[in-house]
Order: sequence, then structure tokens, then C-alpha cells
Amino acid sequence: MRFLLPVGVGAVLMSVLSVGWFTQPDRYARGHAPEQPVPYSHRLHAGTLSIPCLYCHWAARKSRHAGVPSLETCMGCHQVTKTDSPEIQQLAALYESGEPIRWRRVHALPDHTFFDHRPHVNAGVECQTCHGEVQTMEVLEQRMSMRMSNCLECHRQARWAVPEGSAIERAAENCWTCHR
Repeated sequence: MRFLLPVGVGAVLMSVLSVGWFTQPDRYARGHAPEQPVPYSHRLHAGTLSIPCLYCHWAARKSRHAGVPSLETCMGCHQVTKTDSPEIQQLAALYESGEPIRWRRVHALPDHTFFDHRPHVNAGVECQTCHGEVQTMEVLEQRMSMRMSNCLECHRQARWAVPEGSAIERAAENCWTCHR
């Protein structure tokens, strides 16, 4: 019994962990890049044109969610820029009809996980820390695994993720920080 009980508990634990690991939905995996309703190049907008992330994802400073840009944000430029492009004409038609564009989420966390963009953005953590070098991506894809170990690694060594001179050395590590 002294031998069988620990081995049995270990086997059950390994089975549960293996099933959890290998059956995670694609939206949590590295490389997840759902097809979007309108092609959008982060390489062009954030890279070549150097549009800051927070111009389109302005809610990241003030809201838990970074959000996706509204058509008003897109049309702010595209009422006069590249208006002959079929993709921009598709955007303009949606804008005129009053329908929102239905972007598909690229970065997602499990429902039992809480994440707030505000403290990260306001601490100076670069978007690329979690989202990868977005400015080089033609098609946006999830580059970082959304597993807890990645978040904890950063929280334990926050100094490498915040700007030089920041007073932040470590971030919260208690369970309630992310699991509410």
C-alpha cells in the first residue's frame, strides 16, 4: 500500500496533466492565427508606418481589455488613404452600413484566468513582450504560449520587462492576481 498509493496518485495526476496539455484548444497555442474578415497587415501599419500599438488599441491604457479598433479608427485614415483598394472599399461599405467588423480573437486566455492590460501598459511593459514582434507580422499570430509558466516567469523577473529606471522588480505572484 505504501508503494501503490503514491504510484497510483502520481499516475492519475500525470494523466490529468497530460490530457490538459494535449487537448488545449488551438486558440491557446503558439501559432494560432485565425483568418480575419478583412486582411490586415501589422507589418505595414505598426512596422513600416510606425503607428503605435496604443493608437488603435487605445483601450489598453484605461480598460482591462486592449480591444480591437472600431471602424471609425480605421476610417479615420482610410477615408482618404488607399480608397481604391478592394479591402478598404469593403471597410468603407461596412462603415457606411453601420455594421461592426467582426475581427477574430488571436490572443485568448482560458475563462478561469483574469488579465488586465492597464497595469502592464502603465508600467511600461512593451506590447511585444507578450504579443511578439507584431510590427514584423503580415498576419497576426500568437507567438507566446498562454501557459501560466510564461506569466509567472515574467512576474518573478519583472525587471527585464519594464523600462530602465522603473521601481518594479517583481510583480504579484499570488493565485488571486490572475485567478478570480
